[in-house]
Amino acid sequence: MNVERNIAPYAVFAEESIANALRRISDNKAGVVFAIGGNGVLEGVLTDGDLRRWLMKEPQLDLNRPVESAMNRDFVSASADAAAEDIERLLSDRIRFVPLLDRQGRLVGIAFRRSAAIRIGDRVIADDRPTFTIAEIGNNHNGSLELALRLVDLAAEAGADCAKFQLRSMGALYRNAGQADDAAEDLGSQYTLDLLSRFQLPFEDMVKAFDRCREKGLVPLCTPWDVESVALLERYGMPAYKVASADLVNHELLEALGRTHKPLLCSTGMSSEAEIGESVRLLRRIGAQFVLLHCNSTYPAPFKDIHLNYIERLKRIGDCPVGYSGHERGYAVAIAAVAKGARVIEKHFTVDRDMEGNDHKVSLLPSEFAAMVQGIRDVEQALGAGEARRITQGEMMNREVLGKSVVAAREIPAGAPITEDMLAIRSPGKGLSPNRKHELIGRAAPRAFAKGDFFYPADLEVRAVKPRPYRFRRPFGIPVRYHDVRKLASKSNFDLLEFHLSYKDLELDPRPYLDEKGYDMALVVHAPELFAGDHIMDLCSADPAYRRRSIEELQRVIDVTRMLKPYFRRSQKPPIVINAGGFSFDGPLPKSRRPQMYDAIAESLSAVDSDGVEITPQTMPPFPWHFGGQRFHNLFMDAEDISAFCKAHGVRICLDVSHAKLACNHAHVSFKHYVEEVGPFAAHLHIVDAEGVDGEGLQIGEGDIDFEQLAESLDRTAPGVSFIPEIWQGHKNDGEGFWIALERLEKVL
Repeated sequence: MNVERNIAPYAVFAEESIANALRRISDNKAGVVFAIGGNGVLEGVLTDGDLRRWLMKEPQLDLNRPVESAMNRDFVSASADAAAEDIERLLSDRIRFVPLLDRQGRLVGIAFRRSAAIRIGDRVIADDRPTFTIAEIGNNHNGSLELALRLVDLAAEAGADCAKFQLRSMGALYRNAGQADDAAEDLGSQYTLDLLSRFQLPFEDMVKAFDRCREKGLVPLCTPWDVESVALLERYGMPAYKVASADLVNHELLEALGRTHKPLLCSTGMSSEAEIGESVRLLRRIGAQFVLLHCNSTYPAPFKDIHLNYIERLKRIGDCPVGYSGHERGYAVAIAAVAKGARVIEKHFTVDRDMEGNDHKVSLLPSEFAAMVQGIRDVEQALGAGEARRITQGEMMNREVLGKSVVAAREIPAGAPITEDMLAIRSPGKGLSPNRKHELIGRAAPRAFAKGDFFYPADLEVRAVKPRPYRFRRPFGIPVRYHDVRKLASKSNFDLLEFHLSYKDLELDPRPYLDEKGYDMALVVHAPELFAGDHIMDLCSADPAYRRRSIEELQRVIDVTRMLKPYFRRSQKPPIVINAGGFSFDGPLPKSRRPQMYDAIAESLSAVDSDGVEITPQTMPPFPWHFGGQRFHNLFMDAEDISAFCKAHGVRICLDVSHAKLACNHAHVSFKHYVEEVGPFAAHLHIVDAEGVDGEGLQIGEGDIDFEQLAESLDRTAPGVSFIPEIWQGHKNDGEGFWIALERLEKVL
């Protein structure tokens, strides 16, 4: 059993609306809220089940009605002073939460079965949450408040979630009242007492350090070494406590900490497995929420003595979240502990390992702690969720280049029975996968095939999607290449064509590929992102020569666009969609670099002759794919940055909604807000679905985007702006992906 004393996420006022209660239930993920009166007295309980029963009775749905109209007034509760065993007996499969009431009937806590998640401040320790990283300052401030505050600031900059200190009442803790000059003490004790007598911070200074943590967005934590220190920290309002390895067998201290009903992070160094089990049983009996930290309490710990594999056994012993408190050199072991299941990582933190004090020697410097946190975040992403393997977006791109397809080995007339000798396996992998070859044999050819033509999955379907005239509230078109423009341009009632150029296309004369009579359409050109010699366009590169090359390549694209323009009678100032640059290879750049990079892009755009065309930078995803691998992007992802750039430089953009959604998913911000902030500056739209943080170019309806809501936002902020369905590989099988997308989009756009 656990007891939660922070009732705010679970409580609503009885007169609040049911809609507010639903939001609270959604946020706390517990499926329940407790309705209280203005005096804090518990009046009722509202669960998911209570709400469903109320809805079944109500003839008309009105979520603005008060919670008291739907709540259950017949609930099980317990006194906050009741024994843990008595409270636990009230819990069952039917009753998952027991409200704890004081003598006035006020809600002061909630008891529930042990949970896989533990909340400390605004952080949650759970398997599906980021690892909770603790910068253990301890006494590394060496008695200086100034250094303590500096360490807190540096811990925040390094990406820590928490900064932790230690508190001792020397008089209560030591039998000799903490006398550093006691000649009767052993050498080790004398050394420790000497350091502590000089390096302790007064409690009022500790409070200033705790407050600094909160100011910097860190959770303040402290290790109390005695019951008197627990009382002091309780008066401050410490959100949780760390139990030192030396005190895991100190049951008197554990019981005192248990009475605070705060989460406990318990190091297991210096304890045998039998002692760990004994303390776990005590913690369960007193209803404590706890995390067990695997630990070897030597300074520094030899690698051979760490035994990271024990983390898995420790989790079974505690039936609780586990972590790792490390005293070894470096931070590689801490990162490895995350891969073994640690959800809390604690490492000592200092500005100088040569300072006096044993802890400094095993501490990480700020740059090392930051590298450890980044390594942990990388490992968390790499671990994944353990679900069935899926082909990633990058793998799909590489599979097309490196893989193989089923092709026609010779001409096959439409309707002819397909035999094995009619089929061959060839690269690239843009068609039907070789493992599906047997599904074709014996079928009637769905169409005529020339030698070398690809088969596609649609050739195995009874009904293939075909192009037709479409109706939209805004101009529309499709992406084309030189080689397929004649084939695709007449397929529907397009208002425009968007040429996606490769760097090889820049060397071609486009005229032989075009209808000499021209097209009653508008023109959009999408500039290459990749150029000969592995050059990626980057108009803000810090390398002047690289940036100059990017400007020159952009000028070539402009010249080609001018050559194409006369063939498109509706074109006045054709947009050229560009990926303007701002990527990095090893990680995202600091936000402070962005203004300078945006200025460089504006300067580069002013260096080209863009007469008769409109350069429109494209919104970008956080993790673009370059040369079959992933990079990091830094610009044209933040809505406010984009709108500020457009206002400052009179530039319009191509709003790629797939890229935008990925950027919003990555930053955990509102996609709706993004679209409505950027929409007024859109010259052109790429409409396509997206999933996660790097799944771009997905078919409509196969990702995370709510297209009805998107259409409403675009109608308000970007009415009449043209679009294409930029489906990845949509051109395959005579544009099959485009026709599917247009059919689905016609219902909303």
